[in-house]
Amino acid sequence: MDNKKTVLLGISGGISAYKSVYVASGLKKKGYDVRVVMTENAAKFVTPLTFETMSCGKVVTDVFDPRNDTPTEHIKLGHAADLILIAPATANTIAKLAHGIADNMLTTTALAATCPKLISPAMNTDMFENPATQDNLNILRDYGFDIIEPAYGMLACGVEGKGKMPEPDVLISYVEQWISKPKDMKGLKVLVTAGPTEEAVDPVRYITNHSSGKMGYALARMAARRGAEVTLVSGRTALPREPFVETVDVLSAEDMFKAVTERAPEMDVVIKAAAVADFTPANPASEKIKKADLAVSSTGMDGGRDMSIKLAPTKDILKYLGEHRRPGQFLCGFAMETQNLMENASAKLAKKNVDMICANSLRTKGAGFAGDTNVVTMITKDGIKELPLMSKTDAADAILDEIMLHVK
Repeated sequence: MDNKKTVLLGISGGISAYKSVYVASGLKKKGYDVRVVMTENAAKFVTPLTFETMSCGKVVTDVFDPRNDTPTEHIKLGHAADLILIAPATANTIAKLAHGIADNMLTTTALAATCPKLISPAMNTDMFENPATQDNLNILRDYGFDIIEPAYGMLACGVEGKGKMPEPDVLISYVEQWISKPKDMKGLKVLVTAGPTEEAVDPVRYITNHSSGKMGYALARMAARRGAEVTLVSGRTALPREPFVETVDVLSAEDMFKAVTERAPEMDVVIKAAAVADFTPANPASEKIKKADLAVSSTGMDGGRDMSIKLAPTKDILKYLGEHRRPGQFLCGFAMETQNLMENASAKLAKKNVDMICANSLRTKGAGFAGDTNVVTMITKDGIKELPLMSKTDAADAILDEIMLHVK
């Protein structure tokens, strides 16, 4: 996070108030200054002392509490906040906010604040779907509030339906999306590729690589936090979905070629971080290949059987993009090497007609597949910039910084 930001966490009286403890803890761990305002009913579910013990400072519950720093504590809190997150937001609190009713510390503070406001409705399904509640939510949307849709599941009342407050990490991701980064990429359309491709040998087996997709997902996530409209074309990974990114799932190199080339013409920036297979089986079998169908090994050792797979080259996505780029479009490729890193990456820059190559080596400690860190060298026509060992999230941010120096 560039500068320490203040999040005002508002808690109204619902059973999911217990989750707000984990929201506050998670935000504190990420470096945010968290201040808590609770309604009187919220304090019946979770005590203010719980949040105060977590070093959220003094929890404010009453406009007229003599312990407040000033008689206008609600004004002070509202002006200090970079963002207000109300989670859980009950139907009652939503109705008050929609109609400007300021009869407790939470609604009074929210009314006085001019910062972005996030609302996380949490209630019984019928209460949430009630036309009055939906009308109130629409009013708040018109006023500029961002509504975090509740999750579907078994509710405390025993009803299964929509109304659960999302898990803490989801709520934290909304905060991060709003205020963690300056929106210097707002208005840009960015396409990122990530993960491995899978090239079928038969319906059961395929050829792939060790890519985890972490670098590409970090690039997509950070571009979205900086305000870009992001499309992520991803091979199969074990990573969770990025919540503010449009994700297009693919499997093979051919799938990725089609997905990328169909969307590339409208993109301002394309970042090819996927580990796309260079070769694919030329004639994949339509049925599972059985050992009995294989030729006997020429060595005859242990009755072994050999199998040869004829491979054909896949389409070079980055080269195609370089040949068909529109004016002003920025293209960034990645080069993973095990030897001659700079020579091979620099040659790729010219050969593929791209603006930047991000090079890394499997031989460098802390770089490469699967891990959470990377060591990246950024190569452009203007020169070479070497990044130190850093998290893939920080590396993604540094790469985007460099791209923004060249994007007009």
